This record gives sequence, C-alpha cells and structure tokens, in this order.
Amino acid sequence: MKSLLEYLKEADQKKVAIGHFNISEIAALKAVFESARKLELPVLIGVSEGEREFIGVAQVAAWVSSLRNEYNYPIFLNADHTHSLEKVKEAAEAGFDEIIFDNSNLTLDENIKNTKEAVRLAKSINPNVIMEGETGFIGTSSEVMEKAPEGLQLTDPEDAKRFVQETGVEVLAPAVGNMHGLLKSMVTGDAKKHLQIDLIRRIKEETGRYMTLHGGSGTADEDFVAAIQAGMTIVHVSTELRVAWRKGLEKGLQEHPDEVAPYKILPSAVSMIGTVVENRLKLFNSI
Repeated sequence: MKSLLEYLKEADQKKVAIGHFNISEIAALKAVFESARKLELPVLIGVSEGEREFIGVAQVAAWVSSLRNEYNYPIFLNADHTHSLEKVKEAAEAGFDEIIFDNSNLTLDENIKNTKEAVRLAKSINPNVIMEGETGFIGTSSEVMEKAPEGLQLTDPEDAKRFVQETGVEVLAPAVGNMHGLLKSMVTGDAKKHLQIDLIRRIKEETGRYMTLHGGSGTADEDFVAAIQAGMTIVHVSTELRVAWRKGLEKGLQEHPDEVAPYKILPSAVSMIGTVVENRLKLFNSI
C-alpha cells in the first residue's frame, strides 16, 4: 500500500483532494470508512485533542490500524489541531500518520519557533510522520454559531513562505476565507462560505507545499472545486458530520422510541453521516 505522502503527491498532480473527516465515536468512523471504501478513495480520519481525550489516543489508533490492515485499505489517521509538544509526542508514539501542530494564535515568530520544535520532536520518534503547520486564524470551534468568531485573519503569502521554509512542515494550513464551525444560516442552507481562490493560488506558488483547507463545512461547492484546482490537497469536514450525526440520532430515537440498544438506534446516524461523506468525496475527486 502507498504511504499517505504518496497519496498526497498523487492528489496534487491530479488536482483532486483527500477528504479528511473528524470523528469522536465508532458510528462516525464506520460511516466514513464505508463511504470511502464504496468509492475506492483514500481517506483521512481526524481527531482533535478533545476527540482524542474522549476516544483514547491508543484506542483510535488501533481502530484505524485494524481497518487498514484487515481490508488493506488506505485509511489514515491525523492528530488534528495539536497545541502542545506533549500532545505531539503522544500522537507520534501512538503511530498517527499525520500531526497538525497549531500555534496559529501566536505571533508568526513564536509560531515558527514552536512548530519547528514540534517537527523535530515528532520526526525523532517517527521519521515518516507527516507534519502540518497553520498560519492565519480561522477560529477554534467546530460548532454551530450565531456569528463568525472575532479576529479572523488571512494568511500572507510571504509569511507562509517563511513559515514552511523555517519549520520544515510538509503540509500548510492557510487562512483563505475558510472558518471553523458553521453559522446557523449555513445549517439551513441560506448562506455559504466563500474562499479567496487567488490567495490560495499565490500561497501555493510561494510555498510549493501540499495544503489543507480547514473548516470546510458549509463551503460552496464551486469554491471547493476552485480551491482544489488552485492547490488544496486535503479538505477537512467536521461540523457537517456532527450535524448529520445528531439528526440521525434524533431520527433513530423517533423511529424506535422504546429501543435501548445503541446498534439498533445508530444506523440512521451512520447513514446520514455516510451520505455527507460520500457527497463530499465525490466533489473533492470530480466524480
């Protein structure tokens, strides 16, 4: 099986993107894996620090590893938005395929200094782990909100160039009009996120790195396509899955009001999450 780095190279050449989907329990993992397998596409499972704390770092690594080994399938694991060296070490030792070190809330100099140390630490544990860094600011919470978070800041292409050169990250997560979470108007479909495609193209030209679009939930389909053509190699979707999980759970409880067995209630959640994942993967891969 090819490595994640090889799949990133292939996606970059083909102008498609690898879908990255966050999970916090087994139903979502089941939905993501089954949808990716149906389409025969590589897929990234993401777990934030909070999600890792809930599931267990070694446990989620074992889940993903078991699926990869049993089915000989390109499913990979990412330590999403890791903020400390302690958590970097934990994820690297657990065998994660990628680690995103996020100190984007700090000054550029501090972000570079800390990210460089995170890369050094992770590579000393596992030379093959892919390291990603983040510049600009797109908020911190994958929730449904009344209004956009304060302090959103776009990535400067020159800053991005300096950042990747000095830190050594293989992947860059820039701020290009994306935002973590969803506004309530986006859940109803009345509004969409729109990206600055020219900025994506400029950052790609300046850095030459693989790039990740964080905060993909609620983005207009045409913006996704244009962003991938401009240089995005990985696209994150989280909040859309959480909304689908909740709607699916509510449907399952409504259809089975007296049921207490989770495996009889959760299939509707698996189905709704799976629909979101399948639709996004098709879009990201021009299927």
